[in-house]
Order: sequence, then structure tokens, then C-alpha cells
Amino acid sequence: MKGENTTFGQYFKQKRIDQRITLREFCRKHNLDHGNISKLERDRMSPPQNDEIIEKYAEYLQLSENEFEQFKELAAMGNKQIPEYLSDEETLAKLPVLFRALKDSDLTEDKLQQLVELIRKS
Repeated sequence: MKGENTTFGQYFKQKRIDQRITLREFCRKHNLDHGNISKLERDRMSPPQNDEIIEKYAEYLQLSENEFEQFKELAAMGNKQIPEYLSDEETLAKLPVLFRALKDSDLTEDKLQQLVELIRKS
């Protein structure tokens, strides 16, 4: 699941489905409340903020190291937090400039993709 606009809940659900297990089976196997996990998968409930819970979910979903990093990032964004890897002082100091530029521009999807590629290359 590579979509740039994927939510924590969508990612969670897709990884569970990839295991070919129903929501109720998944919850029963891991002693989770199916109502809460259903809300989580449908983005009706915010992702957990507790790292231990995120790690447990990642373990239950059998995520690789790269998938786990994406999972944590989606959880942070779902809670309107800046992902951990962007939290150093130097990066945080630069974010307001980026946000102002994005807010004040007429940014199309194509221009955003170009910007993303430019940032990745730098």
C-alpha cells in the first residue's frame, strides 16, 4: 500500500486483510475489542498515541521494519503530530517557511509531486 494519502486506519485494515483474516478473527486472536478496531480501521477513532500499543498492533499485523516506520508515521499524522524523524530542531525551524509557501501557492497535484521529488533528491 504505497498511496501518499493513506490513513492509519486504511493501512491497518489492508494489512489485516493481507493476512486473510476477518476483523472478528483478528480481534479474537489478539484479545482486542472488535468495535474499537472497526472504528480505527474506518478512521472513526484516532490512532493510538502510545508507542507500546502501536508496536503491539505492528506485531499483530506482522509488519516489516519499513512498514512499521510508515505505520508510526501514519499514527502521528492521524493525531496531527509531526512524525518523529522530522522533530529535530533544524527541521522544525524550516517547517513554517514550507507551510507558508504551501498555503500561499496555487499547488496542483502535479506541482506537489514535483516538489516531493525535488525534496527527496536534495
